[in-house]
Amino acid sequence: MPEVKLSVENPAVKPPDVPPDRVIIAVGDVKITFAQFDRLIDSLQPQYRVAARGAARKQFAENLVQMFTLAREGQRRKLDETSDFKARAMFQNASLMANIMVEQLTRDIQVTEADLRQYYDGHKAEFEQVHARHILIRVQGAQMPVRPGQKDLTDAEALAKAQEIRVRIQGGMDFAEVAKIESDDTSGAGGGDLGTFPHGRMVPSFDEAAFALKPGEISQPVKSQYGYHIIQVLSHDTRSFEDVRAELESRLKPAQAQKALAKTIEDLEKSSPPVFDPEFFGPDKSPDKK
Repeated sequence: MPEVKLSVENPAVKPPDVPPDRVIIAVGDVKITFAQFDRLIDSLQPQYRVAARGAARKQFAENLVQMFTLAREGQRRKLDETSDFKARAMFQNASLMANIMVEQLTRDIQVTEADLRQYYDGHKAEFEQVHARHILIRVQGAQMPVRPGQKDLTDAEALAKAQEIRVRIQGGMDFAEVAKIESDDTSGAGGGDLGTFPHGRMVPSFDEAAFALKPGEISQPVKSQYGYHIIQVLSHDTRSFEDVRAELESRLKPAQAQKALAKTIEDLEKSSPPVFDPEFFGPDKSPDKK
């Protein structure tokens, strides 16, 4: 099928409900039911599917009509009897069948409870999360603008200010209130609260420091490209197995499907070995060939 590009404006418009076997497009002898139309939409690139099922469904239908109309004319001219057509059709049909085969193998993969738990137990650090807040002291050259009325601090000045703020908090001042006054980050208005986040969400230096803290602890000044951070962790825990079950399945299923695919290809090629013309491709130097 030719490449289809659709306008994605107002993609949420919902089409009317019709029976799956209702013919919604007719091009000569070709009849397309709603169910077939929906399956054709599934063949589109992901960014176009929502639009083709909504506001752009007529545009997609018009594209189909053009394709089938040209195909009918090609048949009338007996282009389907040419060697060019036959070579392309052989490749495209094989490609389509192979893709459907891969989809079926992926659907058939069943990730066991034991597989999920084994992966979870071996990757618990990946499911750690912390709830933290911070105070940022901006340094010269940082992307965010200098706050109105504030000085554009050098690295040494920003570090000194961060250290002084940490001493004040350690001495009993409320972290959130200090953040509202001193932080150069937009989170300062909310007391510096960053919510709960997993590994990898923050810049590396911040991530490393935050996950090294225990609840209630306050970090030394942590340098990033934005400036110096004073971090306080409010909670530090690991998401439960049940909380991440769906995520575990989404991680494991593609890998297991890839293994199943490789095994299927290996078995099929053993039962029916491919033959390469040695004059064209050169001698087979595979390790298992003698």
